[in-house]
Amino acid sequence: MPTDFDRSDNLHRPPLGATQGSTTKPLIVTPTFLTRSDATPRGERPQDPGSSKDKDGNEVRDPAQQPQALALEANPNLAFEHWDEYWRKVHGPKFAWDEPGSSSKLVLRYDQVHRIASGPSSLFPPPYRAMIGADGRLPSDPERHVPPLRRPRWDGFAYITYAEQDDIEKTLKQEKFDQRIVADEQVAFRMVTREITREFILIPSERHRDPISLVKIHMRAPGLSREEFQRRLLGEHADLVLAQASTREFVRRYAQLHNIGSTQEDPEGSKIDAVSVFSFASLNDVEDYLVSEDHRAIEASENALQGEGSEWWTAINYSVINRLMPELATER
Repeated sequence: MPTDFDRSDNLHRPPLGATQGSTTKPLIVTPTFLTRSDATPRGERPQDPGSSKDKDGNEVRDPAQQPQALALEANPNLAFEHWDEYWRKVHGPKFAWDEPGSSSKLVLRYDQVHRIASGPSSLFPPPYRAMIGADGRLPSDPERHVPPLRRPRWDGFAYITYAEQDDIEKTLKQEKFDQRIVADEQVAFRMVTREITREFILIPSERHRDPISLVKIHMRAPGLSREEFQRRLLGEHADLVLAQASTREFVRRYAQLHNIGSTQEDPEGSKIDAVSVFSFASLNDVEDYLVSEDHRAIEASENALQGEGSEWWTAINYSVINRLMPELATER
């Protein structure tokens, strides 16, 4: 019988998990963007059929009217914390666990990227300014001046890496993933995307344990084909990013994920043309990078390429599976 330690997820990553040599060939990533199971009205956030399950395994079709029915957390005041804990401490180990007859060996890497509300986002970017009046004083009635929360579309994403596109189906068609992991997703998540991307690593990570991610979701500007957008993002735009002194100072990893398809019908994920993921040592480093003059040039380049629906936010990064060391820059 396996021991409690044998069941733990840290056996699938360094220092305990065995690794293999990396490659300069672009790998395949399924960047599964997701929203948490909570009581948000359906009109504000879409919901996958069969998701947001109750304790009997049925979909809670209107969570806003029946928050107490959600299997994940019946108390709306605890929903965010419970979901954040569940995804990392329960769902992650389930994904990594090789039950009898199953194997996750074709998953080269699996990172959970949890969006953090206190980090910078495109809806509330730095620098943050004190709320002062014309006299330079703070308001004495702050209860009247609380700014509304502007929430990004997604609560995070699962960054899952394979060597070949065929390895996705070989993994996900196993009974464990097809039935029990999907069932667990329907408890924890309201919606998940199913896009497939090609990963280009522009700045490789020294250890792939960088704690903070800046995630930029790109939707191309009108008039640009996906092919043209991706070519320019990986070419002239990436060159601009790499040339900046602030990039060399703050960025520990830089990768682009280019959408090349999906594992099933994916109306929301199919809108995403590419994703840029930057890694940092701290949230303050992200903030200093974003307010730098260098990033103004980067942002101008992005804005010339992308259009409505694009967003960016920061997240905490957890490594669940990592079978590749060291990481290498890929061919472009």
